[in-house]
Amino acid sequence: MINRRDVLRTGTLSALGAGAVAMKASPDAAAATGTAEPVSPRDWKRLAEPVSPQDWKRLAASLSPGATLYRPGNSGYPPLALPFNHRYAGIRPAGIVACATTRDVREAICWARAVGLPAVPRSSLGHNYAGYSTTTGLLLNMSRMKKITAVPLRSAARSRTYGPIKVVHGAGTVTVGAGVTNGDLHPLLEDQGIFVPTGRCPSVGVAGLVLGGGIGFSDKMFGLTCDRLVATTVVLADGRVVEAGEHSEPDLFWACLGGAGNNFGVHTSFTFQYERFQGDVGFYRLSWNLDSVLPVMATAQRIAQETEDDKRFHLRLGIGTHGRTRDEIRANAGVNALGQYYGPLDELRALLAPLLAIGTPEERARNCSAVREVTPAEASTLLSATTPVEKFAAKSAVLNSRTLLDDQQVGAAAERLLDWPGSGNPEGAGLAMFALGGEINRVPRRATAFVHRDDLFILAAETSWADYDSPEVAAANLHWLHDFYDALFPAAPPEHSYQNFPDPKLRDWREAYYGVNYPRLVRVKRKYDPTDFFRYPQGIGSDHTAAADAPAG
Repeated sequence: MINRRDVLRTGTLSALGAGAVAMKASPDAAAATGTAEPVSPRDWKRLAEPVSPQDWKRLAASLSPGATLYRPGNSGYPPLALPFNHRYAGIRPAGIVACATTRDVREAICWARAVGLPAVPRSSLGHNYAGYSTTTGLLLNMSRMKKITAVPLRSAARSRTYGPIKVVHGAGTVTVGAGVTNGDLHPLLEDQGIFVPTGRCPSVGVAGLVLGGGIGFSDKMFGLTCDRLVATTVVLADGRVVEAGEHSEPDLFWACLGGAGNNFGVHTSFTFQYERFQGDVGFYRLSWNLDSVLPVMATAQRIAQETEDDKRFHLRLGIGTHGRTRDEIRANAGVNALGQYYGPLDELRALLAPLLAIGTPEERARNCSAVREVTPAEASTLLSATTPVEKFAAKSAVLNSRTLLDDQQVGAAAERLLDWPGSGNPEGAGLAMFALGGEINRVPRRATAFVHRDDLFILAAETSWADYDSPEVAAANLHWLHDFYDALFPAAPPEHSYQNFPDPKLRDWREAYYGVNYPRLVRVKRKYDPTDFFRYPQGIGSDHTAAADAPAG
């Protein structure tokens, strides 16, 4: 999607009701609200039982001085209850524990099991596209766990120069708490040159990013975020705290490398191998009118194929629009490409030359001047953007050399884009394609839970609408997204989708997200969470159909 805002806008918080005694959600209520905790029939009787005030007091007393329990009616409850995607704002937790320590997480999980409530972690603002970081049970808010500790490696580090930048590979490790966001890591890059490949949205939690894979503008060079993980601390459903790494709990560690969050336990810290930078990188941001969509999309996809093995070149390609009226939607429609390059600027210009030759004289002049050298910290800021705000929905696809978009598909998508019904959300609608390859594709498919290792793009089709838009606008946007995706893939969608862009309407999500790795993930789930305490419609080992649990707007 294009026209993303570079600063996070917060939506208006709605007033939430208070209650002295929490009642666990009934199965009917869960289905109606789209809650992320489907419940088996054997648990339905317990769900009708109240959690007593004494139980809540016991939970509060068990927490560390730095932690807080919030209930409906507390002043701190509304902003913590509201997920980033307001589409799921109606799913309100019975209680929220703002955790400060691993022990707080353990106490909260043990308490939730004892009283029969589900427990769901939220590492940051609750960005999960399908609302899986929401619950009517106990929400574990991890945002207070912000500690960051970097440890340089004095030996065995190797350095290499890529044009104007020097990279010390494997320069050390950095351990981050479960509440750390992409934006929290930016000062390390800006002040010390310390870099871990993360995503582009500053407010997204590193926890959710790494557990589903983690794509960004340096993943071809240094691998996915999960490829840099060396250890993680996990609180299991039975209250045990384990350290998962290559030589400790290796099955669990394997599953954490792309198996998605809230499946095997609650993570309280992550240790990554980091790089150290000195010098500049190439940066570019190119844009065209939608009239150039066919040559731009064809040329950019060809460049991505030709540079699949060149880990220095990173590309994001998109088309999109925003507005309310038909005239605004047409005027704002466009196509863009942006990214960075670890190498000399003349090499980057040569790679981009076919794209720089497209468009009007004004577009060509503007795009040529948009290719320049910047510091890695400046590039991180220039490439950052929020995920869609307020209310949004998405569908994804993983494209390989056989499923790249041809002119007919691109033309059909452009036509559908101009038919977007519009909304009050300035994020608008469209598609984004993130190029893969390089170090990502040098990892065997079965080596980690992340299976998408021989592909060229992750595609996200998205639409958004405002909190104040009517239900009719919401319904029209969701209907448009379905038609837009069908226009992209009229015969059949690609086999795989990206687990960090979950689609609650996706039927064969097990194959789409995990492919050949799904059976092993189920075995890990049965080993570490045999009672299926951590559950949601698209959770590992789930027998529930996700499509029935998505709210209408």
